[in-house]
Amino acid sequence: MAIEEFDVFVIGSGTAGKSVAYDCVEAGMRVAIADNREFGGTCANRGCDPKKVLVGVTEAMQLSANLKGKGIVSTPEINWSDIQKFKSTFTDAVPAATERDLKEAGIKMYHQSPRFLDENTLSVEGKTVKTKKIVIATGQTAMQLKIPGREYLKISDDFLDLPELPESIVFVGAGYIGMEFAHIAARCGAKVTVVEFGSRPLAPFDKDVVSHLTEASEKLGINFIFNAEVTKVEQLQKNYRVVYNQNGTENSIKARMVFNTAGRVPSIADLDLDQGNVAFEKDGISVNEYLQSTSNPSVFACGDVSASGSLPLTPTSSQEARIVSENIRNKSMIEMNFPPVPSVVFTIPQMAAIGLTEEEAQKNGYEYVVEYKSVPKWFNSKRINEEVYAYKTIVDKETRLILGAHIISHQAGEMINLFVLAMCGKLKCEDLKAMIFAYPTWGNDIKGMV
Repeated sequence: MAIEEFDVFVIGSGTAGKSVAYDCVEAGMRVAIADNREFGGTCANRGCDPKKVLVGVTEAMQLSANLKGKGIVSTPEINWSDIQKFKSTFTDAVPAATERDLKEAGIKMYHQSPRFLDENTLSVEGKTVKTKKIVIATGQTAMQLKIPGREYLKISDDFLDLPELPESIVFVGAGYIGMEFAHIAARCGAKVTVVEFGSRPLAPFDKDVVSHLTEASEKLGINFIFNAEVTKVEQLQKNYRVVYNQNGTENSIKARMVFNTAGRVPSIADLDLDQGNVAFEKDGISVNEYLQSTSNPSVFACGDVSASGSLPLTPTSSQEARIVSENIRNKSMIEMNFPPVPSVVFTIPQMAAIGLTEEEAQKNGYEYVVEYKSVPKWFNSKRINEEVYAYKTIVDKETRLILGAHIISHQAGEMINLFVLAMCGKLKCEDLKAMIFAYPTWGNDIKGMV
């Protein structure tokens, strides 16, 4: 059987992989792309996009609840089946549309995860492929909990496709995914418990701002069990029993469904990286400043699977893909320099952050000024009767530049983007205060935060 040859072989058809493939084929290269799941990647098929559709419905419900008795007579009733049908209008067409576009661009497609045979050779769909450059953009997958009964645990993919919402749910892990899904499920009528190994949710975020979200979540009816290590899951007649150790004592809780939301890990298990001399670590493929493998110069990695030090987010995947495609197509390679990157947790209210936490600023030796306030009486929050609105900003004492911003509010995700502009543009606090924003908008509020 003839060996197929390519200039570039991309593994992964998500945001990062597609971008590199399109750039390289446009430059006249012979390009192939492979994926062992539906084409289009995590974000569009089973991640950010469908999740945000579900969140949107609960946002409407929460706003109505806030204004009940203030003009709104009754809160709407949620139909889970209808939500799923609406969500499907965003996701169902993605794989076929992605494949159509790749085919039209002249990119060869494979529907299997390739395995390395050597530094420039892959095995895929029973074929042997030689390629000059290989781009690994396989993203992340749910981290398996190595406990008895792990086969009973569902993952985020399952939650997004639930035909019916169970009456009770346990989420194991209080990170992004656990918190966002807990809020969706609780607002849609499920009894929700979150079991977390740490002492609070969302460990990377500022602890003071997170405390407001924890309190709001508890008021919503979410039950938290902190400092708890899940040791096993047992199947009962109708329910599942989640057994956990908390402070040396064994306890348990029952629910109709249990989800593993303990985190995600690089999706590299099926690649046989050792055969390709591709070094990897806990955070993914080991790369240099050019997003090139530290051990195999023919290999690049971008997106969530790359151990580049960036946050595993769709926007950073796009940036990394741009650098990789440039470095493959051009002789002079460019470095990946990450600007300040915002993070948003799409709970209700939203929580958003950029830059350093107060603890990080202290650890790094900055001389800084902190402003931390709870401001539910500010107009934008008060007009929608939202009880939770708080912020913390960390400002360099000498330069007056913003080191970090942390917000919990109805529109924290949009507000944090203005802090992105301020930090990337190296605007001083006085520069922000001198600007005139539209009023009354949430964006205008940031002038009062610095």
